[in-house]
Amino acid sequence: MNTEEKLCGPHDVSDEEGRAELERLLGDQRFHGTERAKSILRYLAERHFQGCPEAVKAYTIALDVLGRGADFDASSDPIVRIEMSRLRSVLNQYYEAFGETSGITIRLPIGRYLVEFSRTDPAGAPVFEKSEEEAPIAVVEEVGETAKIFPMTQRTPHLYAGGAAALLFAAVISTVAVCYGRAPAMTVRPSVTLAISAPDDANAKEADTTEDYLVTALSRFRTLTISSLKTIETGATSRSATGISNAYDIQMKYYSDGDVRSVWWRVVGSGGAGVLKSGVDSVEVGGRSDTVVRDELVSLLAKRFASTRGVINILEARDGTATDVIGNTCVLKAEYELDEGGRNGIRDALPCLEQTVALQPGNADALAVLSRIIVAAEGGDPATTPFERALTLANRAAALDPTSDRAQVAIMMAQFYAGRTDAALAAGNQALALNRDNPDVLAKLSGVLYSSGFRDAAVSLAEEAERDVDAVPRDARIVLALDAYARGDYSNASLVSEQINCGDIVVRAIRAASLGEMSSPQASAGLEYLKAALPDYRTSLRQKMQWRRYPSGVIASLEQGLEKASRLGGLPAVAAAASN
Repeated sequence: MNTEEKLCGPHDVSDEEGRAELERLLGDQRFHGTERAKSILRYLAERHFQGCPEAVKAYTIALDVLGRGADFDASSDPIVRIEMSRLRSVLNQYYEAFGETSGITIRLPIGRYLVEFSRTDPAGAPVFEKSEEEAPIAVVEEVGETAKIFPMTQRTPHLYAGGAAALLFAAVISTVAVCYGRAPAMTVRPSVTLAISAPDDANAKEADTTEDYLVTALSRFRTLTISSLKTIETGATSRSATGISNAYDIQMKYYSDGDVRSVWWRVVGSGGAGVLKSGVDSVEVGGRSDTVVRDELVSLLAKRFASTRGVINILEARDGTATDVIGNTCVLKAEYELDEGGRNGIRDALPCLEQTVALQPGNADALAVLSRIIVAAEGGDPATTPFERALTLANRAAALDPTSDRAQVAIMMAQFYAGRTDAALAAGNQALALNRDNPDVLAKLSGVLYSSGFRDAAVSLAEEAERDVDAVPRDARIVLALDAYARGDYSNASLVSEQINCGDIVVRAIRAASLGEMSSPQASAGLEYLKAALPDYRTSLRQKMQWRRYPSGVIASLEQGLEKASRLGGLPAVAAAASN
């Protein structure tokens, strides 16, 4: 028996059945593989149909599908392995969300570049004969700006050291649990089922289609374990009745009233918790096509339920208040602190995430958010921030979950604060490609673009990030406030900054500087608000903003406004251009 899984003889799939499933999958708009991914999948499938059972070499895929030259070297260019990993993840995500339709499932086994077609049994699971050992899973590590992939059997010494440290940390946690009688409770992503119905037959088909698209959109957030109610074998039985503690049902009704398309919804909790939240979201048609209107409505609903400040995650964070809870609750709370921008709250989130990663080294969400917390906890100070560790954690998260926008945002922030702008923008654009609906992705990329000199693009993304959300991400509003300030619209800059409820020093500086430029009598109060967070702001603001890679022109303009505010309040002037 070799290291791969083999299809049982009675369950072999004919070429005709395999081709039919391939064409059905590639033609399904719910399958969100890139054109490159689809090309690779078709290429591997054609080899299978041609009777070539052996795995393809990375070199062959690079030349035949990806257009690389004859000098392609798979050991230095991991593009094939990365694309295969992403394709495998998208395939798994598709079949997990929508199940099988034809009774056939397409599979890409780990460790080899080939495609397998399997027949599903009546319960919906692929029929395989298990091998005696599984193929090793590769680990992605980044050295400098070059990604390298090592099999598990060839890990580098420092990766062994990291694993040993994690095991030691886990052992300590276990010892503490024995001594004190209880181990930390490990929380997981909430399990969510959804169903959309229509009160009349005329809208039943559109309601059904909207449901399919919403399942896909929600799954891109990677914050929920999501499925459509109709894909559950028990039919009308909701998952909230299965005993999962953090399970929710989202019940919706689709309405078409003249030029408006609306969805009424309510979130029902498990264990008899009843209705936890309800509401209505609507989109005006305005002469647009059904597809465009549906996409807008689906995007609005996906943000409503699955974003960091969405309905489900707010409920999860609110309920996970115990101090001995780790896992997904730590991730949600850390993301909240990152958006608030207060250094104390960010540092307080660190131990919980470290503990989660020690006990669950394969938790991609915790790895990604821990990477961001490590950078933010030091304010980007190059002397104290462990950028390489942050980047290693983020890359590991991306390797474990290639479709994670969280992981790509973590890579972007680690690269950006380390001064590698091009690599940061590449990761940010990848995050955007993975999930355009995520306002946090839009906001973080907006901030990086603004500081990198791409102001128009930054403002456009910031405006998109604040659309159709209850809580606008901090970075989006900072960009909009700085843009208004740069245009001399100090009143709007002040207004936008006042809407940011956080302890971020840049936000406080914008408020005070805007009031100073307007010669407002409230300028002194604005300065006191800044001093409460940064007592030595006259000498340290510039350095801290430089650590966060704000352009010198932006810093100088804020210093000018702060100097005016100081004069209005009879305070010593800001030490501005002395450091220019």
